[in-house]
Amino acid sequence: MMKEEWRIHSTMFGSLNFALFPVLILAMGFMGTFLIPLIGNTMPLSDLVIIIHANYLMLGIMVGAFGLLGNEVMNRRFGQASLLAYSARTLPLTPRYIFTIFVLKDTLYYFILWILPLGAGFLIGSFLTGIPVIIPIRLLVSLTFSFLTGMSFVFLLSTIYERSARVLGVLLIVTGLCCIVLIFLTGQNPASFFPPLLLFHHFSILSFIGSFFVIIFPFIAALLLYSPDIKATEKVYHSRMKPLIRSLKWFPNPALAAKDMIDLWRSGSVIGQSIFSFLLPLVIIWFFLSLLDEYVSILPLLFTFAMITGIIASTMYTWLTMFDSFSVYALLPVDVPDVITSKITSFSLLQIIPAIFISCICVLSGEIFYLLPVLVLTLSVSYYVLGVTIWLTGLSPSVLVYSARVMVQYFLLIGVAMAIFGSLTSFEPWFGIVSVFLFIPAYVFIRMGFRRWDRVEQGIF
Repeated sequence: MMKEEWRIHSTMFGSLNFALFPVLILAMGFMGTFLIPLIGNTMPLSDLVIIIHANYLMLGIMVGAFGLLGNEVMNRRFGQASLLAYSARTLPLTPRYIFTIFVLKDTLYYFILWILPLGAGFLIGSFLTGIPVIIPIRLLVSLTFSFLTGMSFVFLLSTIYERSARVLGVLLIVTGLCCIVLIFLTGQNPASFFPPLLLFHHFSILSFIGSFFVIIFPFIAALLLYSPDIKATEKVYHSRMKPLIRSLKWFPNPALAAKDMIDLWRSGSVIGQSIFSFLLPLVIIWFFLSLLDEYVSILPLLFTFAMITGIIASTMYTWLTMFDSFSVYALLPVDVPDVITSKITSFSLLQIIPAIFISCICVLSGEIFYLLPVLVLTLSVSYYVLGVTIWLTGLSPSVLVYSARVMVQYFLLIGVAMAIFGSLTSFEPWFGIVSVFLFIPAYVFIRMGFRRWDRVEQGIF
């Protein structure tokens, strides 16, 4: 399976670009080591540790939603590829055994790509900056546990979701109530009890074993609950194509956009992806960011969170492209810009989710007065990152993002824009409305993406 991952990605954008991806992460960790003294002048280093652990927890959460990749999506997206994940169909191996190996492979895969390079870069930099070697070693261990914690729990929750959405709903409500009780009894944010964070600050054999069991139990439970054919009942869907086309007649390519929305609904991705790829990561990030309110006022945190929400909302484009590739449309009288335009239409319809979410955050944080600039900032960032994604990856964002060349450009284009508007809103919150100008470069990137990927799909370079 590791060879399979290598061959798929190296075929997409070349062996060198894929091999350089962990080198890029290592270089970022190495260079970040020299920025620690500068960061320490603006925020406590303990806050930086919280942010890094929150990022890796979010990565684990977004990777861990395996249960959402049902047979329908897998067959339609990879039906022409002979993947090892389908070995249970022809070899005397059970689906659960194959899936267990798949989970172990993904754990190792993301560890090599994301976790080990960052820790190695920090470790190398520590020899030159005088940072005690034990700190990067502890960080590598705690970040690994942070990633695996998110991965294991969402893996379990998404598997439960595939069996019964109602049971998952009850479980989430109970978990929320437990967090409220914990806050009431201790007066502390539940995120402060996050085991990998405690492991980093107070490393001991006991805390290591405790963090390990927090990871292993959800993994075992999820694997026991996993089944490739959980829902045996036959589904009957009414025809929604014509009504949707009529509803979307004011949009470009309403038929293709209607097809995208039907794909999302029938696969369960509208609900599942909204929970596991959007709401859950953002709720957890908000809990971690709220740990910083001792040093940073709620308003800067709110605008920072608005930009994070916009970046994660842009990944909804990935939801829409995971079902098919341009080859599905090759026999139809459409070209690449038509297909991408339909995805943008569907993406725009889905933006109601981040709009409602960030509005609720404004109300709950007591900053409803700044709802307009926060909302404008969130949606502007979402569309700007969408434009960058389309230009860099076309209809294959979930695959091409692992090209080192693509990732460098992605980080630079997004990082510069976020730094500019983050600085503006720190001076005056109402400057968030100025972010509407991000729609201009977003439009330019989308038009450039049309021309670029139309040539690529037609073999014109």
